[in-house]
This record gives sequence, structure tokens and C-alpha cells, in this order.
Amino acid sequence: MADKNPKWLDNAIFYEIYPQSFCDSNGDGIGDFNGIIQKLNYIKELGCNAIWMNPCFASPFGDAGYDVSDYYLAAPRYGTNEDLKKLFEEVHKRDMHILLDLVPGHTSTEHKWFKESMKASKNEYTDRYVWTDSIWVEPDGMASLRGISDRDGSCAVNFFSHQPALNYGFYKPDPAKKWQQPMDAPGPRATLDELKNIMRFWLGMGCDGFRVDMAGSLVKHDENGKGTIKLWQNVRGFLDKEFPEAAMVSEWGEPDKSLQGGFHMDFLLHFGPSHYNDLFRCENPFFAASGKGDVFEFVEKYKESYQKARADSKHMGLICIPSGNHDMDRLARHIKGDNLKLAFAFLLSMPGAPFIYYGDEIGMNYVENLVSVEGGYGRTGSRSPMQWDSSTNAGFSSAPEEKLYIPLDPGTKRPTVQAQQQNKKSLYHEIQKLIKIRQEHEALQSRGEIEFIYAKKNEYPLAYLRSCAGKNQPGEKIFVIINPSEKEVSFPCDLKKLGAGANALENAIYSFGGKINFDGKKIIVTGKSAGFFKLS
Repeated sequence: MADKNPKWLDNAIFYEIYPQSFCDSNGDGIGDFNGIIQKLNYIKELGCNAIWMNPCFASPFGDAGYDVSDYYLAAPRYGTNEDLKKLFEEVHKRDMHILLDLVPGHTSTEHKWFKESMKASKNEYTDRYVWTDSIWVEPDGMASLRGISDRDGSCAVNFFSHQPALNYGFYKPDPAKKWQQPMDAPGPRATLDELKNIMRFWLGMGCDGFRVDMAGSLVKHDENGKGTIKLWQNVRGFLDKEFPEAAMVSEWGEPDKSLQGGFHMDFLLHFGPSHYNDLFRCENPFFAASGKGDVFEFVEKYKESYQKARADSKHMGLICIPSGNHDMDRLARHIKGDNLKLAFAFLLSMPGAPFIYYGDEIGMNYVENLVSVEGGYGRTGSRSPMQWDSSTNAGFSSAPEEKLYIPLDPGTKRPTVQAQQQNKKSLYHEIQKLIKIRQEHEALQSRGEIEFIYAKKNEYPLAYLRSCAGKNQPGEKIFVIINPSEKEVSFPCDLKKLGAGANALENAIYSFGGKINFDGKKIIVTGKSAGFFKLS
């Protein structure tokens, strides 16, 4: 179990890089490690001090790299293991950290382990995957591959049909089904040992931890996640012993489980119980200007998860809210104009480590009606090449247009880094300013506390108090008020109860839009406005 958290997470602000779409250094139309190295100064200048990079291991790319064929080998299209090691070194030279994306639940059908497991004769890899003992028997509640080899059995798959499920055992195996192995059987134990070896290899090479894909899915028929929690506690113990500064963030979406399992961070996801979609990605998002959204259910679930995340003083886990990621619509598909700035005022003033998806800092668009690329399907439009400047291929690549990994946004007004850096009122500069303010105030950082002051059903604005009692700034309190709707709104508030005077709203450490006033009984907020006010 984790008895401490890596100190560097206290003020971490992550930037997610989709490597194939970020920067192409060799003109083959696909982004690569050297391209990322060339842009590290850009990420640092934005204000981010940590990176999450999507899968970069050898793969047939049937699911954009989430179908690994060799966990110990960088995908040649991105570069060599030596290039990846150099990327780690260049990140560290800039006092930044980098997480790799780990896919522990399944491999590609091209992986040598799976090819060995398909053989009829018993071997070292026979029990590395979830196989039934008869071709006529499918695994309960799971899709499967059948009739693909001489082995008599069906193999469970986790997602696409080319992603066979690795075997970490069943929480409560059915005694009548001998193929359902317990977690401590030799096959599941060997799989877990190999997972640790993979982590040991890349941490030894210089990476700073992992974002773990589908982290809650490993143990099968798992009652309330108990088996998978136990498995990750085992991994956490290994990491604490050998790599205590390694950070772990889970794609789980249930902080009460993942943080108990020893993860330092858990994402809020576009699926699961968090109501994250209510903010940015639904018919009437809370952060849209129409003012028809509802933040209440999100806040209620967040408060519940926040209390659970803090219940164990050893963990004090972080709930991370991303601007988006490679699996969901671009933020700018639903939130427009100045409302993107208000969305980031929220994202960069909440607890937990924020994650900015590449291109969201310039308001990149979702590219509509693209043919699926490497298993992207509807997600492909969120994975288009980064738009650096107004040169050929938006500065992403010198390859002919038809060779680009995914087509560029064809819009004549597509945003670019170059144009936004030249415009002092751009989204890029607003985010840069917000990050600077966050890093100047401990109360706004990952571990600062939060108390929601106003978050009523079907009402605006959203108001919350961030605070900390750290050594550097004892008792700091910052009042955050955000009104994404275009209408003026007000809410009752007793500033004295918050420990502030009647003129507390006159000195904003951050403001955007119009005025925010206090009339003695209520706070009045102009439409499309935000303010951060230091109360003490």
C-alpha cells in the first residue's frame, strides 16, 4: 500500500501527447519521438511540467497502439528504444516528468505470447490468456475468439476482436468451470510478474510512471473490483520498494476503488458515474453559453468521490479532470469562443492534477466525417495532427498531404500555435496565465482543499472555495466564481462566514469577462465571467 505520494505530483500539470499526431521530424507523415523532443520547450512555456504519452510500443496498430505486440520495444515508426530514452532525458533536463501509457489487460493477436498460447501443446504461455477448455464454450459475459488455432478452446477478448485478454485470474472461479483460474494460479501469477518486469524495464530506462489503460478490468468476474484492487495493491508494494517516485494514474473512473488499489490518481471519464460529460459533452453542457446546463449532479458525485479519495491519509489520492483525451470529442466541438477560456478557468482551479489534451490549448476542432484510422472510428476526428503554424501541413509534417497519419482540419480558420501566440487575447495566452496563477498559489494546486459554495440544480454560477494550510502560505483561501452562461446571475452569499470582508471581491488574482459584485447579501455575476479572489 502507498504510504506516500510522489512529491512532484503536488503541482503537476499534465499535457497529453498522442505521438503519431504531434510532430513528425522525418517526413513520413507520422509523429515521432524526435518530433516530441523538438516541441518540449513549447510544452514547458505553456506551463505544463508533466507529460502523458499515449502507447508507443511495437504494435500492428489495429487500435492505435492499444494492441501491443512487444512491450519491450518502441514502435519503429516513432523511433528506437534509444530515442525514447533520449526523450526521457530531455524531459528531465527541463525539470519535467513523463508517464508512458501501459496496456496491461490485453495484447495484440500478433504478440509472441499469444501465438504460443494458441498451440495445442502445453507451454509457458498456455495460461497467460483467458481460454475456455472447449471450442464450444464461450467465456461468460465476454466476447471471444474461436476456431483460430488447433487449441481446443475460446479466448476471451477485452475490446476489439484482435485484443485477447491476459489472464490475471477470476475473483471467484466457478468450480464447475476448470478453465476459470484463481488469481494465485501459476498462469495469472506469471502474467502479473511479467507486468512488473515491463514496468521495471521502462522505469529503469527513465520514465516517471504510467497511465494505466482499463485499469479496473484485469481480474475477471470481479465482485465490486475487490480482486483488481488487491492486484494493484500488490503492484503498488513493488513500486514503493523499487521506484517510490513513480506515479500511477488509472483509467478507472471510480476513485474509491482505484485509489484504494494504490493508484495516486484517477481520471474522471466520459463514461462511468462521474457526470463529467455534463460539463462539456452533452446536449446542454454546463460550460456552454446557452445557460441550459446543470452542474449539480457532477458536484454531488465529485464531493462523494473527493471524500473517499481523502479518507485514507496514506493515499490522499488525486481526482484528475482532463480537458479531453484521444477517446472523446474535442472540447471545442461543444464549447465555443470565450466559453473555452471559462472551461479552463474551471479545469485549472480544481483539485487534482489537470490534464490538457494536445491542441485543446489552442481550441483545435473535432474534424468531422473522417474515415476511421487505426481503430479510431468516431474518435478519429479528435486525433488529427497538431496545428503549429500556417506552413505546409500546418507545420506538422513535410510529407505529401495524402501520407499524413490522419487528415488535417480543412477549415480555413483552423487555430494554430503561431497565430495564438501572436494574439495576446487568445485561448493559449489565457491558459498560460491560468497555469501561472495556479502555480503561484498552493491553495489552487493538486492537494488544496475544496468546498463548494454554490452549485444548485439547473442554476448558474458555480462557486467554490480552495484552501490550504501549507507551510509556504498558511491559511490561504481563494474564492472561485465562474458563470459560463451569457446571462447575468446572482446567488446569496455571506462573505463573513467565509472569513472575508465586504470588499473581498475588489481584489481579484484572476478575472475574465465582466464584473463580479457583492451587494451585502448576494453576489452578482456578469454573463460569461470568472474571478478568483484571495480571501486570506
